[in-house]
Amino acid sequence: MKGGHNLATTRLFALHVNKGKTITQTIAERTDYVSNPDKTRKGELVTGYECSPNTVDAEFLCAKKQYFDITGRDQGDRNVLAYHIRQAFKPGEITPELANEIGRELVMRFTKGSHAFIVATHIDKSHIHNHIVFNSTTLDNMSKFQNPLRSNKIIRRISDHICLENGLSIIENPQPSRGHYGTWLGENKEPTWREKLQILIDDVLAKKPADFFVFLKMMEMEKCTVKHGKHISIKMEGQKRFTRLRSLGEDYSEEAIRERISGKRANPPRRKTAISSKPPKVNLLIDLQNSIKAQDSPGYAHWAKVFNLKQAAQTLIFLQENGLDDIEKLIAAAQKAKDDFNGINTRIQSIDKRLGEITALQKHIGSYSKTREVYIAYRKAEYSKKFLAAHEGDIATHKAAKQYFDSLKLEKLPTIGKLKTDYGELLGEKKKLYSGYRQARKHMQDILMAKQNTEQILGHQDTVKEKDMERV
Repeated sequence: MKGGHNLATTRLFALHVNKGKTITQTIAERTDYVSNPDKTRKGELVTGYECSPNTVDAEFLCAKKQYFDITGRDQGDRNVLAYHIRQAFKPGEITPELANEIGRELVMRFTKGSHAFIVATHIDKSHIHNHIVFNSTTLDNMSKFQNPLRSNKIIRRISDHICLENGLSIIENPQPSRGHYGTWLGENKEPTWREKLQILIDDVLAKKPADFFVFLKMMEMEKCTVKHGKHISIKMEGQKRFTRLRSLGEDYSEEAIRERISGKRANPPRRKTAISSKPPKVNLLIDLQNSIKAQDSPGYAHWAKVFNLKQAAQTLIFLQENGLDDIEKLIAAAQKAKDDFNGINTRIQSIDKRLGEITALQKHIGSYSKTREVYIAYRKAEYSKKFLAAHEGDIATHKAAKQYFDSLKLEKLPTIGKLKTDYGELLGEKKKLYSGYRQARKHMQDILMAKQNTEQILGHQDTVKEKDMERV
């Protein structure tokens, strides 16, 4: 599910002392707000860990006093009293009880169970959401929570994993804001019947009907029912009630449509969304989410024999973080990952081969130099058998070195100094490549595993195999 510009997702906020308030008042105000009985089914949906929801503010304060007594540390205005997490869910997809359990699991994983907290599940909006407040002081009163860099990304990742493990939707590209789940749907929100009818009218008028009567006939051909009377009303297929043209806006009244047909009125700007016989491109992340949630689907049944929901969550998060939102991108990225790894691996093998050649060449050059004087004396002795018998080993070594040089077809032997320089440069290049090699191998393994998991759960495996067979 894509997020709109004002998307709000699971987020972490640090709670400092409010201006003009005491520490006691600041903590009490926040915990009272999240525990509001009107929002939490009279407090039934407020749960605590290592503290009671009824006395959470006093318990937090007691822990802070003990922390100060033990450590003597006081950060003044920079002191973080507690942390507040907001976590929302797609409307109609989760029960308040499960939402509370997921909120509890989220903060347990994030804090590793080292901090007291309360989870308050609010049901006063169309979207069920959690407010989680955890004490900045640890349970042993010895230290405080160390808020990591990019903490919102970390906590969102944990939340996404838990949601996917429970078959729930997540947000593809969340953007920070103060909005609520109502803004999450963005352009993916299902158009209303009114919007669908406006779009269809625009499409029909784009075909330039001769007059208003022809326009109505063309609407009927689009499986609409037209009701005549004092005011023309139209009902699309699947729509329960008729909609009067005059209620659709100034560009869609009977008079306006007649003027648009005659050219007396300009058509309104075309909408981004249009009804088309051509199906929209499926978003892989949404498709995968739906498949994971549809636990009775054949794709899920086949996939679940080998894998589990935690692996599904890891796959979906990997695709999300790498922007792989359709199967073509995933296939292309997997191929690129293989090509990148193979390119590095080929270069390393080439360097290893050259290093071996340099080592062998150095060895033969050394042997050639050491036995050169002996071989010259052998030639001066006119290849005497007696001389050969006395120096057979050196002469054989010298001949072997010369044969090796001849096999390389070298016009001139390189110096030992030059070979050492080349060897050092190649060794340095290989060392640098190895860092990229490990990263490229890990990325390739991750993306190939994600591709395999995705194809199996979505049922693309057979299609891909058929394409591979066509290439052979």
